[in-house]
Amino acid sequence: MSMVSCNVADQIHQSLLSQCRFLGHSHQSRRPSSVLFWSPATKSSAFHVQAVVSDGEGSRVGVFSGSDGSLANRLRLGSMTEDGSSYKEKFIVRCYEVGINKTATIETIANLLQEVGCNHAQSVGFSTDGFATTLTMRKLHLIWVTARMHIEVYKYPAWSDVVEIETWCQSEGRIGTRRDWILKDYTTGQVIGRATSKWVMMNQDTRRLQKVSDDVRDELSNYFPRETRLAFPEENNSSLMKISKLEDPAQFSRLGLVPRRADLDMNQHVNNVTYIGWVLESMPQEIIDTHELQTITLDYRRECQHDDVVDSLTSAESTESVREVQGTNGSAKARVTTHGSRNFLHLLRLSGDGFEINRGRTEWRKKAVR
Repeated sequence: MSMVSCNVADQIHQSLLSQCRFLGHSHQSRRPSSVLFWSPATKSSAFHVQAVVSDGEGSRVGVFSGSDGSLANRLRLGSMTEDGSSYKEKFIVRCYEVGINKTATIETIANLLQEVGCNHAQSVGFSTDGFATTLTMRKLHLIWVTARMHIEVYKYPAWSDVVEIETWCQSEGRIGTRRDWILKDYTTGQVIGRATSKWVMMNQDTRRLQKVSDDVRDELSNYFPRETRLAFPEENNSSLMKISKLEDPAQFSRLGLVPRRADLDMNQHVNNVTYIGWVLESMPQEIIDTHELQTITLDYRRECQHDDVVDSLTSAESTESVREVQGTNGSAKARVTTHGSRNFLHLLRLSGDGFEINRGRTEWRKKAVR
């Protein structure tokens, strides 16, 4: 076994230190020290890195090692659960991920959900090209696209908080799959959010939806939970709610939104998280000032390209209303009543022809007095 060169050791040392802060040591404690070794197995294999990080007082606060895959995989704070049916990963909230409330934005939360979902797929051997496509999907030029996303946040994490996210994937009818998430404050173990989504397959060449074939389902099912597991097991929960279409004239609007180049993802269309920002652009400022987003549900109806121009429309929803909801992202129907919350309906449409891109619903709660 050989020592890593000073430059490489220092780079990995800094990366490890940034990843180890979640272990609860105060900022006033001594600067941890680390010892790194590498073992060259063969010329063609990736080197083996082992790091022992000490708190400076003789206690080891973290051991990281790995001999397979990329360095990123070995340093990532994520792994499959013991039974192999789900994946957990820890994330530190960065300063550029917080907003005006000094907490993570809903876009940050959505990006972390997407990240942990992709890392889960990558950890079981699916490709990173096209957001976790299987071998059969790549042969047939198939990609995953979001059909529905529902996120509930009970407490937004602040800068430097550590969030642990668990995710798992399972079948959702013949044309799609569903992915669920549970978010926890890593320090306290408190559940601070939940989310669920539905994904469908689209042909990358024709841009048409396609049923999930038996071959693809077989590739995926090895990593499904043995029994159906839902992030929202409660009967008539809001993730099942059918979203009514917002009709003109809307109470609030933001017209002429244009995708930036940075909004496009590896599937060559606007990433699903961008739609969240567009929806919020037409929210009235008085609500932004006095409330925080608690729940957002989006139904994706049409993909958006780089040269599209988008209108964002918003109207308040009745505080006393009865709506139709659907079973697990779209089956058996029920009814649900809500009381007193500030709820809004949203519509994203193409500016030119008015075609519907996305419809949404949000629930807002009063900001806590600080």
